[in-house]
Amino acid sequence: RARARGHDHPHAVRILARAWLFVIWHCWQDGVAYDPTQHRALQRLLNQDQPAAA
Repeated sequence: RARARGHDHPHAVRILARAWLFVIWHCWQDGVAYDPTQHRALQRLLNQDQPAAA
């Protein structure tokens, strides 16, 4: 998404890394396992595999 917004590759990687660090930090601090449903990552991955409805 960052690349689609016009960021170059290194900047897009930094944006993605910052997002993951936020998730990892909070999992560690809260003592909970990563839950993809909480971050909607699983739904995004599943929707990528399905063709768009016409």
